[in-house]
Amino acid sequence: MKTAIITGASGGIGNAISEILSKEGYRVAMIYNKTEPRLFENCTAFQCDVTDYESLGKVYKSVYEKYGRIDAVVNCHGAAQTVQIQDAEKDDIDGMIMTDLTSVIYSCKYAAEYMLKRHSGAILNISSVWGVAGASCESVYSRAKGGIISFTKALAKELGYSGIRVNCISPGVIKTKMLDCYSDEDLRSLAEETPLYRLGTPGDIAETAAFLLSEKASFITGQNITVDGGFIL
Repeated sequence: MKTAIITGASGGIGNAISEILSKEGYRVAMIYNKTEPRLFENCTAFQCDVTDYESLGKVYKSVYEKYGRIDAVVNCHGAAQTVQIQDAEKDDIDGMIMTDLTSVIYSCKYAAEYMLKRHSGAILNISSVWGVAGASCESVYSRAKGGIISFTKALAKELGYSGIRVNCISPGVIKTKMLDCYSDEDLRSLAEETPLYRLGTPGDIAETAAFLLSEKASFITGQNITVDGGFIL
């Protein structure tokens, strides 16, 4: 049975990916920080602050010792921040880069370490459409998410010789708790700006993730798949 690690597993997208992988027969290690995730069959929760390099390494070690293999890793954690750059404090900037980019690099480092033992595996990083197009008042967030995309491409080149694939998904406007700060009118406007005339769901991202992690995508690596209903066309 294959083993997958999902970071940010208590969030809407991370939980949906955990659920679909569980249904497809994976043993899933669901990493969360503060809020315990909803568990599914063959799922185990692991509490960890992914920005803590040592603690994250211990979780990877625990998963490997428990299951003997790590086949798939999805880096789904992250946080958003809306602030004009001149008003951003140093802690805001450093925290955003650490949470949304540096910790993804940490996770991929550990993933590669264990996947190289088998010369196989699939890593999937979750970015954002703002990592592609950039967003006003979210410049630091956009920089972090854009960094994930370029890091994914570089890592795919680095690990491809060992049979390890690395891809990225950039979601558009997805109906998760991250949108709770928006009014119904704002959400309707966002849907109207989307060519498919609706907001995305965590399931939309999870289905794409399951495909990219599967053997059906065995010749796909280094790609950023934008799942946004056409939002940034």
